[in-house]
Amino acid sequence: MSDTPDPVVERNPAETVAQFDRHHRSALDRVQHFLHQYPTMVPVIVLVLSLIAFGLISPNFFSAFNLSLILQQVAVVGTLAAAQSLVILTAGIDLSVGAVMVLISVVMGQLAVNMGVPVPIAILLGLACGAATGALNGFLVTRLKLPPFITTLGTWNIFLALNYYLSGRETIRSQTLDAEAPLLKFFGTRFEIGGAVLTYGVVLMLVVFAVLYYALYYTAWGRRVYAVGDDPESAALAGIQTKRVLLSVYLVAGVICGLAAWSSIGRVGSISPTSFFEANLESITAVVIGGISLFGGRGSIIGPLIGALIVGVFNSGLRLAGVDVLWQLFATGWLIIFAVAIDQWIRKVSS
Repeated sequence: MSDTPDPVVERNPAETVAQFDRHHRSALDRVQHFLHQYPTMVPVIVLVLSLIAFGLISPNFFSAFNLSLILQQVAVVGTLAAAQSLVILTAGIDLSVGAVMVLISVVMGQLAVNMGVPVPIAILLGLACGAATGALNGFLVTRLKLPPFITTLGTWNIFLALNYYLSGRETIRSQTLDAEAPLLKFFGTRFEIGGAVLTYGVVLMLVVFAVLYYALYYTAWGRRVYAVGDDPESAALAGIQTKRVLLSVYLVAGVICGLAAWSSIGRVGSISPTSFFEANLESITAVVIGGISLFGGRGSIIGPLIGALIVGVFNSGLRLAGVDVLWQLFATGWLIIFAVAIDQWIRKVSS
């Protein structure tokens, strides 16, 4: 046997096969990547677990009456959350949506009841006012380049003051609406399906989310909204007019607030300048729990609908279990913290 060493064969660099490190993912890593790809699954899982838990605690939880009551209770906040979702998808936030909703309900009531304007025209003018408030927020954010948080905090105070001024701090009672403007209470009209009693306000909420789902996933406008929310500088370099997209988002959000205002009149049965005082925070809660990232550009529009349902399920389940209202707020607070923590964890997935 020869002791001569084997010749060294030099490979042509062009013939070298690329080598990749194969990192073994743990089960937790796979869950993290799955939730990063499908962020709406987080609220879906929470909703399913909540339904199971409260169904076991209270035998009346799954009754048709209780489930339909949950839908009625979240109809207004759910519709408002749809408007909030559009703004948050662009990495902004709108603290004025609740004030806009109450202001528009007051405008509709004052026009129809105290000024004698035909109710359909009063409703259209109210929706136009909603578009105007959204356009104002959008102008301040896009043209003056003010931070959305500060801008909408300021307009929240402005719209609240206008609300008190126009209403004179007086409530338009249900009997007055029934006599002079019954159409304003249309979305409070009830109908029955298989033992469940729903309102047209619930139908409105579902229609709003369905339309936004189509607009965001099947139109160029929707793709631009996500692009602007994810990286506005890259979107601008790609030829997207980011200012125009942002302005349109705030304008559409204002119109949806107008629809929520009409729905709120039917829900409450009257028009009060002090109603839905916490609607701003409730809409943000539904969006955050629904899995839309506060950093923009990620999340499904269906998430806030599920988020609103989760809050409704928690409130209903805890109430049936005899839990005090303050502990319901306590549970909702932890839900928000949990949702934000999950979002931060999911965002750590490397691209």
